[in-house]
Amino acid sequence: MNQNKCPVPREQQPTNEFIELSKSKIFSWPKTKKSLIIILIKFWVGAFVLFLVISSGSVYFKTSLLKYILLSFFSSLSIPLLISIRLYLGWNHIFNRLISEKVEYEESGWYDGQVWEKPLVLKEKESLIASMEVKPILKNLVQIFSIISVFALSGILFFQYYIF
Repeated sequence: MNQNKCPVPREQQPTNEFIELSKSKIFSWPKTKKSLIIILIKFWVGAFVLFLVISSGSVYFKTSLLKYILLSFFSSLSIPLLISIRLYLGWNHIFNRLISEKVEYEESGWYDGQVWEKPLVLKEKESLIASMEVKPILKNLVQIFSIISVFALSGILFFQYYIF
């Protein structure tokens, strides 16, 4: 954006927000699907170990080792699920700001809420960034979120209807 014509502060311009989010250590994880899956699996294994340790003190699980392990296995899915939700919300916010025809911004920090309409050239540029860069990331996050949700729901149903 041309600084002379654009009243939006530099750090609140959608293109610059996209660049900052892309450089972020955590939000850069979903740039490639493979790296995100590996990171989420690491969090899942770490959470599984943590949940095993926490549940090991329960008297209820001393009678059934299988139930103890499976419950820890399925409940540890909550950590990658929360991480993928947070990543999705951050990238979806940027996507919406990039495709929007107007930019909402704060000039003074006192929540004065200004709105600036993007010129056509900027709309096209940011729309291209949204469709080529952000949309595939959102698609990957939705796929991963769906897979984790199916596993978690199948675990809930397993424990609801299976008698040990």
